[in-house]
Amino acid sequence: MGSKSFVTITSDVSKALETLRQEIPDTMQGFGAMAKGALKGGALSELEKELIALAVGVASRCDACIGFHTKALIRLGVTKEQLMETLGVCAYMGGGPTLMYAAEAVRAYEELSARIKPKAE
Repeated sequence: MGSKSFVTITSDVSKALETLRQEIPDTMQGFGAMAKGALKGGALSELEKELIALAVGVASRCDACIGFHTKALIRLGVTKEQLMETLGVCAYMGGGPTLMYAAEAVRAYEELSARIKPKAE
């Protein structure tokens, strides 16, 4: 495993988000409702929307975003090919620094897929 653990990152950030839920509940409820609405399947599937969210996380160099959206993708049954093609587009659009975070997303997928099972259809 590399220097970062996406299990640790997502766990630590989840704890901090819980503090925010307690301290600024209206803001966090609003953000949660926005996330639920934005990621709900429609013309684009829930999986496609999570791939887009991962791409934005990679482009933004957000470790927690990479971890949380990779977890969601694994639960949704993402294939390695879907993940890799998405990361290829990230590298194309963002260049070298984005390629480094695409590699982080690969590490997240490898670490988290060993712990998370896709939901049953």
